[in-house]
Amino acid sequence: MLSWRRWWRDAVIGTVDQASVIEKRREEAYTSPRYLFMLAMSAGIAVLGLLLSSPAVVIGAMLIAPLMGPIIGAGFALAIGDYKWLRGSVRALVSGTVLAVALCALIVFVSPLQTVTPEIAARTRPNLFDLGVAVFSALAGAYSMIRGREGTIVGVAIATALMPPLAVAGFGLATTNWTVFSGALLLFVTNLMTIALVATIMARIYGFSAELSERQTRFQTILIVTIFVALAIPLFLSLRQIAWETNAARQIRSTVLESFDGDARISQLSFDLEAEPVTVDATVLTPRTMALAERDGEGSLAVLLGRPVDLRLTQFRVGTQAEAEAAEIAAADARAEEADAARAEAIAANLALVAGVPRSEVLVDRQNRRATVRANPLDGATLAAYRTLERRIADGVDGWRIELRPPLRALPPIAFEARLPEEEVDADGAAGEVQFVPTEEGATALALVGWAGARVDAPIALTGPERLVAIVEDRLRRQGIELAPSEIVPGGLRVVPRWTAPVE
Repeated sequence: MLSWRRWWRDAVIGTVDQASVIEKRREEAYTSPRYLFMLAMSAGIAVLGLLLSSPAVVIGAMLIAPLMGPIIGAGFALAIGDYKWLRGSVRALVSGTVLAVALCALIVFVSPLQTVTPEIAARTRPNLFDLGVAVFSALAGAYSMIRGREGTIVGVAIATALMPPLAVAGFGLATTNWTVFSGALLLFVTNLMTIALVATIMARIYGFSAELSERQTRFQTILIVTIFVALAIPLFLSLRQIAWETNAARQIRSTVLESFDGDARISQLSFDLEAEPVTVDATVLTPRTMALAERDGEGSLAVLLGRPVDLRLTQFRVGTQAEAEAAEIAAADARAEEADAARAEAIAANLALVAGVPRSEVLVDRQNRRATVRANPLDGATLAAYRTLERRIADGVDGWRIELRPPLRALPPIAFEARLPEEEVDADGAAGEVQFVPTEEGATALALVGWAGARVDAPIALTGPERLVAIVEDRLRRQGIELAPSEIVPGGLRVVPRWTAPVE
């Protein structure tokens, strides 16, 4: 145990430049004109994306929102007991929250679009799983800031989605929909508190709490546990409600079919569990109509759900099971074709917004489920940012291949390390040949270079030691990447890729 503690103190905590980390966290934790401006821009983008039900626009708002700075800063301030820093971070969060909610409410108030879109509805019912997402995202964010790998923060910002809940809260305020307002605010508070407290825990693990007394440390521990429990209770109740609704949907479907012969099919089913009584609308294709099906179904559902039910049943008589299936398939095909066309248009519109180009420049191949667009240059956006945007859009459109072709931006260097395989020892006890493999960051850079090379019509030239260049060339050629002649230089443990065309 002592050796483990000594290793953690020397090999882990000892390698962290705490003064540098704290200084950088302080710079991003206070209210400033830039902070308020970027927050207002992010809020405006987020609420417009929610009103348009455009995931891509909402993602853009997540990427530029500066809320992560004061939240992580509050966590570090709490860990080291710097309450002046903590007060500054809290003031920045309060002012930013009020500004975002007020601006979003104003935009919604003057907007002709005030309907609850799927993007808005998705952020009104947080549950215990949202707390889990916030915990894992906060662990990744705090670790990356402590270890100096802040590129991870882009992914953390997308995962925790701090700005969209504030925009939804503004929507609820403008439309006086308090269910939407309270649900979105709970999601924001969950993400905010979880990130701050997990940052506190990570900072303490990495030795940032060395100046705290035992009493202060005990108080922090009790505070963190209490807040997590307080957040978990309403989120657990929300998750239980969602599970009940899922089970109720299954019971409604099976109960409606019980009133008919085995050849009956449900063509369409909708219900509202919040109504009083519960309303259920169903369309059934059946070889034989049942006069009492509606009355029997209402009684059975009332017993199962424990509430009065208003069942509206529409029956269509079809002669055989084959006819029923044919009618259902024809209707389903028509709906699928219409939905597919609408989905393709929505994907094209989202890609156009993200890429900053007109809709006409997005190439959509519905038959092969593929959408491609070349993005306009965006100030400050790296290749990693474009790749993250492409992945996020692709995650929301299963079955489609999304290609966001980035502008020519600088390619990252690929770092290697030398390894001596322990198992490769000859009969005389001599060690085997040294192997060169990409470091963790080098592997990430190599994957990014491969992604960019597959989407940009420009050859890539490599500069570095001959052996390392050969490894990178082999990896890229296997991906079909076009390569220009390489430049071999002696020494070093990295390969520098570059475009043969001018960087934008």
